[in-house]
Amino acid sequence: MKILLIGIVGLGIILFVVGVWFWTSDKPRTELQARYLERPSDLVDVLGISLHVRDRGPRDGPVLIMMHGFGSSLHTWDGWADELADRFRVIRFDLPGSGLSMPDPTGDYSDARTLDILNILMDQLGIEKAAMIGNSIGGRLAWQMAAKFPERVTKLVLVSPDGYASHGFDYGKAPDVPISITLMRYFLPKFLLKMSLLPAYGDPSRLDTDTVDRYYDLMLAPGSRQALIHRMEQTVLVDPDPLLATIQVPVLLVWGEKDAMIPISNAADYQRVLHDSTLVRLEGLGHVPQEEAPALTLPPVRAFLERK
Repeated sequence: MKILLIGIVGLGIILFVVGVWFWTSDKPRTELQARYLERPSDLVDVLGISLHVRDRGPRDGPVLIMMHGFGSSLHTWDGWADELADRFRVIRFDLPGSGLSMPDPTGDYSDARTLDILNILMDQLGIEKAAMIGNSIGGRLAWQMAAKFPERVTKLVLVSPDGYASHGFDYGKAPDVPISITLMRYFLPKFLLKMSLLPAYGDPSRLDTDTVDRYYDLMLAPGSRQALIHRMEQTVLVDPDPLLATIQVPVLLVWGEKDAMIPISNAADYQRVLHDSTLVRLEGLGHVPQEEAPALTLPPVRAFLERK
């Protein structure tokens, strides 16, 4: 018994030391805004949430709305947005609880709530309709927008879109969130975050230090980690086929052949159902091709957006 007690006490001390060593506090929002907010006017109140929104390009140009994936931010589109703003009005925003956007005070991170926020944002910006561009979860939101609010969407660019059932995500039920995800609220060493980002790149050497630092900083915004956990807990997928079949606008699917998160084989499911779709296969690239190789991946996207 004495040996067991000594072992338990020793384990407790080890866990305490490890916890103190890896404990990860939030970063002050003022510090993050000083580093990543271009203009104070980029913070827009929508349904009581302070959203980080970048609205650039000619106001009379065709409108593009870009939506990022899980754990990301509007910065994922830097390489595309800056180039497209020459003739398009490019709007990108951090989802509630991501990037510099505040967490949703309602605690609702469902797709339905996010689409409500997007509709109100469009109304506030005086936008009747737009082309939607989305990566991963942002892709799922984009195609749902086209299916549920077809009058507001002119075209779709889906970059490795989410939506079909996969490991851990079944239709009609919330996923079991791994403890490794829930613990990130308290422990998030930068090296572990980098390890989680590497599979998103077809060529991991392209993941530079600045990108890792940005992901890490914004993940530590107050309330962001808990919001990400809530978003995952509240993700309830439905069979996408009936919704996708209603979409009448042209769709460009952009997919890295080395995507280790949502395999390119899923593209066949989308093309089986969509009425008007084109697939661009990206050799050697992964889940975030707009980040990994923006100059290489933008031309087919621009050509699609400029096509009458």
